[in-house]
Amino acid sequence: MDQPISSGDTYAGLGIRPMVNACGPSTRLSGGLMRPEVAEAMAAAAQSCVDIAALQAAAGKVIADATGAEAGYVTSGAAAGLMLGAAACMTGLDPARVERLPDTSGMKSECVVARSQRNMYDHAVAQAGLRLVEVGIPDRYSGAGVRDAEPWAYDAAINERTALVLWVAQPGAEPALADVVAAAHARGVPVMVDAAGQLPPSDNLRRFTAAGADLVVFSGGKAIGGPQASGILAGKRDLIMAAALNHLDLDVHYAQWNPPPALFDKARIKGLPASGIGRPAKVGKEQIVGLVAALRLFLAEDPAKRHAGWLKTCRELERTLAGIANTSLSIVDGEVPVVELAVDREATGLSALELVTRLQEGDPSVAAYHGKVREGIVAFRPLCLRPGEAAIVGQAVRKAMGRS
Repeated sequence: MDQPISSGDTYAGLGIRPMVNACGPSTRLSGGLMRPEVAEAMAAAAQSCVDIAALQAAAGKVIADATGAEAGYVTSGAAAGLMLGAAACMTGLDPARVERLPDTSGMKSECVVARSQRNMYDHAVAQAGLRLVEVGIPDRYSGAGVRDAEPWAYDAAINERTALVLWVAQPGAEPALADVVAAAHARGVPVMVDAAGQLPPSDNLRRFTAAGADLVVFSGGKAIGGPQASGILAGKRDLIMAAALNHLDLDVHYAQWNPPPALFDKARIKGLPASGIGRPAKVGKEQIVGLVAALRLFLAEDPAKRHAGWLKTCRELERTLAGIANTSLSIVDGEVPVVELAVDREATGLSALELVTRLQEGDPSVAAYHGKVREGIVAFRPLCLRPGEAAIVGQAVRKAMGRS
């Protein structure tokens, strides 16, 4: 009979082989690497019990200070933040509506979004019970023209059923957030921004709130360096209260439930709903404390120093990948610099996708970024590489391409 797994077992004890992550903090790759201080804070948090509402109130203050928003909340990832934000816009502080979701009978139940901004993650918004209403023709992406969604299209789509407008933060997003906010607010509709992967730069923590967004969602497990199962929801106080009402464990008598006023104004509701739609997305004390610790460290770090460290790793990658026949190499600098290896498929007999696959199946397993394989490019990102691993990546690439 198998022996129970002890707390001292590592991945090896579970028969799992760690990888060299040159792709980045992707969920399917278990996220990124946490600083020792964050892991220590989480371990310490695990040794005591606290009131989660009180802990969320304290964390929310840190988030509000960091983002410039009225209030903040820790979620179990960015997708959970989108779902809770959507639920908040539909239910407000009405306990009966909280109990009803995802049945949206009698509620505003539509979300307006640019067709060019649709992505796999907005399923989290629909999960709350919203119907996504697309606007705009993304001709600039299809190559058929230059047009995209425009502010007037949002105005035309908003009606008495519109609960919110979703705007996805991405390079070149159109229309501009300020124009979308103006169109939505003129009709009394809140705007939620999906900014999951928009850090760095750290200035983005405040950018979307300053532009008028009512809710903003960030991932906690990417560049911030927090727990993989953590996220940030920041925004208007009433909407953060509504998100909490849809999320918290409320298996308690109304008379004994006394959340901190900083999190929730109890006088605004006459009773407690049963568990809301956000209950399956609960966040533990360890994740809340870890996210706060990581956020503070992220804000305290000099952005130039952080970038310089990533660029140094990219240059190490460039050196170790240099000289491979029938490939070309470049560093694409940006908020997060990236090393790109272009593979001549005809000369090597190997496509970029095949190279990525060989790398992940090799020993050691190396994860490379696959987003540009259609262009014949394998990319390597520095965020999750530890000292010395750049050389391992170079060796793995040479081996995968049939070279020693």
